[in-house]
Amino acid sequence: MKKFTEVKDLIASLEGDADKFYNKGNSAAGTRVRKGMQDLKNLAQAIRLEVQESKNTATK
Repeated sequence: MKKFTEVKDLIASLEGDADKFYNKGNSAAGTRVRKGMQDLKNLAQAIRLEVQESKNTATK
């Protein structure tokens, strides 16, 4: 559950930069959003693996 909370925190932290990029055209903010999205992707993959591992060990 800790990693899921990290996902929520990461998305919340990117909100300001997303606003700056989409509404104000700040390209540096776009770079930060892209980096954050990559971090989100990696975190989501880690969660997927953790859930799958837990599911596999519970069925044995």
